[in-house]
Amino acid sequence: MTTQEEAEHLPAVVEPGGAPAVPDDDAERAPAVAEEAAQPAAAEDTDRPTADRRKRRIRRTAVIVVIAIAVAAAAGLAATGAFSGDDGPATAAAPAGPAATTKVQRMTLTSTETVDGTLGHGKPTAVTTGSASASGQSGGGQAAADSEFITWVPGEGDTLKRGDTVYRVNERKVPLLYGSVPLYRTLEPGSEGSDVRMLERNLADLGYDGFDVDDEYTSGTAQAVEEWQDDLNAEETGTVRPGDAVVASGARRVAELKTSPGAVAGGEVLTWTGTERIVSMDLDPQHEDLVKEGSKATVRLPDGSNVVGKVTDIGTPANDAAASGGGAGGEGQGADEATLPVQLEIDDQKKLGRYQAASVDVILEADSRRDVLAVPVNALMARPGGGYALEVPKADGSSDMVPVELGMFASGLVEVKGSGIKEGMSVGVPK
Repeated sequence: MTTQEEAEHLPAVVEPGGAPAVPDDDAERAPAVAEEAAQPAAAEDTDRPTADRRKRRIRRTAVIVVIAIAVAAAAGLAATGAFSGDDGPATAAAPAGPAATTKVQRMTLTSTETVDGTLGHGKPTAVTTGSASASGQSGGGQAAADSEFITWVPGEGDTLKRGDTVYRVNERKVPLLYGSVPLYRTLEPGSEGSDVRMLERNLADLGYDGFDVDDEYTSGTAQAVEEWQDDLNAEETGTVRPGDAVVASGARRVAELKTSPGAVAGGEVLTWTGTERIVSMDLDPQHEDLVKEGSKATVRLPDGSNVVGKVTDIGTPANDAAASGGGAGGEGQGADEATLPVQLEIDDQKKLGRYQAASVDVILEADSRRDVLAVPVNALMARPGGGYALEVPKADGSSDMVPVELGMFASGLVEVKGSGIKEGMSVGVPK
């Protein structure tokens, strides 16, 4: 029997405590380690205590782990290119081009100034009885007396047109006429003037006839007036007195009622505005050169949509101190708060949607440059020592930095000039 066969037939070593030790299976796996595979198992080895055999297994396991770690490290070095040459360093990666590109555009570049505005129906003006208002509107009704009472008023928000009743005094209708000249005197046969023409034009538009629309108040005019007065439930005198009608430049929207039926006639009856929505703004005088009557501006609504407005009225610069009349020691105060009132008309009222009153942005054109090359501002690259450049990609994947001079900035774009910069050229931008 060989030594190995004898070892296989040895009885199991009994550990202290009587439990049999686990047989050593390493005798069959020993050829996996070179030196131990070349030597036959010695009989005395089988007689060593179990603890010695366990130590030998631990040493062999440690050797295998160290070899595995070395192999993994070698693989990592190979992956990083550390073994690319005996003496030389690893080859450097080629420089990358821009993350994304855009085109150089040829365009008209316009710089703008954005100011605050208010969408509404304009500043309300007052309608009074028996006198002419400061806004060029004549009041309605005869001079107030104890026997005259307001018997009807329209509703707030109502729209009044030519011939509509503005209010009633003792059930006598006081209508709206269109014009620029209020009724400031009694008109009767023989009267001449622009106020006569205004009255006759309104009578003709309301369907009355028998006269020529001119500056002369004739008997034919008086007869038409009597018919008109009958329809108004007024005394048929054939003459027209101040306050028998209210004159305005066009249709009006009732803003606020100042009286109510049953009140004694006299004083303010209501305030009103135009029917179309407009944009008002108090412009800083330094921006005065950006507006002129007839110039266009963009109005941005609260929902982000835009409409076009046209400047129709430019007021006189004023400040809070002047508006309030100033006061003791107030000289020179409020000069920094001076503003220029400007009004814009919106031709396409439908584009205003349901907005009746809202804060809006008014975008005024400040400057314009035609036929220039422009790129997005984020295409600019700062150059060492100052200045800017554009990153121009090359066919090999790298890029050149081309110096540029900057011009106007507007709407996220910038005008650029430089040698080799052309329309349609690709330039780098952040992705």
